[in-house]
Amino acid sequence: MTEEVDALRARIREIYPKRVIGDLTEKAFQHELTVRTLDLYRALIRMRAAEGEVIVREHHFVRSHFRLTQSVLREPEQEAVSIFATDRRLFHIKSVLLPDRPPGADEEDNLLIEEVPFDRIESVHVRRQVRVGEMGVGGTIAGFALLFYPYLSVTGPFMVGLGILGMLHGIFLPTRWVEIKTLDPASDPIMVYALRKKSGRGLVRFLREKTRHR
Repeated sequence: MTEEVDALRARIREIYPKRVIGDLTEKAFQHELTVRTLDLYRALIRMRAAEGEVIVREHHFVRSHFRLTQSVLREPEQEAVSIFATDRRLFHIKSVLLPDRPPGADEEDNLLIEEVPFDRIESVHVRRQVRVGEMGVGGTIAGFALLFYPYLSVTGPFMVGLGILGMLHGIFLPTRWVEIKTLDPASDPIMVYALRKKSGRGLVRFLREKTRHR
């Protein structure tokens, strides 16, 4: 199994030179990178799984992290999160992705793999939060447009409308995520985002069924 992981890491590294010399377009590169990275994560799960244990649900999403000390011209690092549900437990993988470094799912990526048996899951709750930042940006745009409305005869109405739409979007389309709490008081809840994806909805339904009938 270790040989499989090493081979998958090599397959990921080999596509980077192809992008540089133009053998892969950016779209094709991103597709290949995603497919091969997920294959690597699945191989890591199989290494930890028991004999006969199979993956029945999986969900993946990426979250960006911009630091105040980081140049605005530099692409922010991203945190890749994969959640795998087998027929016995939940696996939670987190790793850091950098734009020009091939993901290796190792210490350099700050890899973290957490596994939680279903009987150790305390609750699965959907959380919502109003998009305060989006509302603030929308309000600023609308306020600026109203303040200088006499001088913005063409763009003024458009900016007011855009600002109002931004505020309404932040209010009526809040951020949604699922919080999975375990029975271990020292363990942080597992956060599941991108719930509009089919895989996210399927994972939540599966976990609720498992926790309901344990």
